[in-house]
Amino acid sequence: MTTTAGIGRTGQVLGRPFSVGDLTVPNRIVMAPLTRYFSPDGVPDDDVAQYYARRAAAEVGLIITEGTLVDHPSSGTSDRVPRFWGEEALAGWRGVASAVHQAGGKIIPQLWHVGTTRTDGAGPIRTAPPVGPSGLALDGLPNGVALSTADIDDVIGSFARAAAAAQELGFDGLELHGAHGYLVDQFLWERTNQRTDSYGGDLASRVRFATEVVAAVRASVTPGFPVFFRLSQWKSGQFDARLADTATELEAILSPLAEAGVDVFHASTRRYWLPEFEGSDLNLAGWARKLTGKASVTVGSVGLDKEFAGPDGRPTHSAVTGIHGLLDRAERDEFDLVAVGRALIADPEWARKALTGRLADAEPYDASLLETLR
Repeated sequence: MTTTAGIGRTGQVLGRPFSVGDLTVPNRIVMAPLTRYFSPDGVPDDDVAQYYARRAAAEVGLIITEGTLVDHPSSGTSDRVPRFWGEEALAGWRGVASAVHQAGGKIIPQLWHVGTTRTDGAGPIRTAPPVGPSGLALDGLPNGVALSTADIDDVIGSFARAAAAAQELGFDGLELHGAHGYLVDQFLWERTNQRTDSYGGDLASRVRFATEVVAAVRASVTPGFPVFFRLSQWKSGQFDARLADTATELEAILSPLAEAGVDVFHASTRRYWLPEFEGSDLNLAGWARKLTGKASVTVGSVGLDKEFAGPDGRPTHSAVTGIHGLLDRAERDEFDLVAVGRALIADPEWARKALTGRLADAEPYDASLLETLR
């Protein structure tokens, strides 16, 4: 049963405003980036705009869009994933940003390159090969082409152009996808980065590509335009993968990124309540905040009783659960923002219900909801 005390606590903890750079959001609830495949030929249309706007109107403090592809030929692996290049796609994104703003919200795009997870022959550019630091898939087996240093420069330029476009289109910041085994993460991870030049080898060298992407992006936008960076230990299908086994190793990754211009670290875990390292209750977002002094976003099965993916696959149904443990951590300032994924697919009103202590009324998640935008 929801109590008056519960209503007050949830609103007090998650209803606080937050500012970074020129961005101020009215509360701490973030819509996590969720790939939906509803942009034919890579163009987000009004259905996509209204999908985001509905959540903004229902008090989501900040929308992070689904991953959107930079203009490098090998960046994507589907022609139904939105692009962040080309006149028609960018016009669509301008409409998305405008719709969210008209609904009273704030929105940032997530900029994405899939690397060697690309399927050979897939869209949006079917002749482009999968590319990565060493031409290795996430299982360590050969796949695709290793990027030359000239190729690396091209990819960095793609991210920089997308960043500049994000600001020109009226977005409120941007996020770089550096998680889940995609291109930026492939450089960070030893299994997929076997290079022997200055972009591979020890941890300091493996983080170089990511820092150069961040620096180029930072230089392409104004100083107050926030740059978020999504990171993870786990990879798609590699749930036990780790970039860092200790806080010291994590600091060696995050500190150069912070110095290069990251304002907020978005730490992707599948279960937000799990400690990241022995000897501390801090989760990954908590450690990112502690080690860098930068703001952080936590995520991972918020408000639902099953993690979204694991060794046994993805659940078809997840029931609604309370968020008291999340509030405990937020009250300790372990992190600054809370990203919500499947719960916001299930119920566009989730944020409003959370802020008013009505989560018991939230809709449960069902995988059939992925078939439509609602």
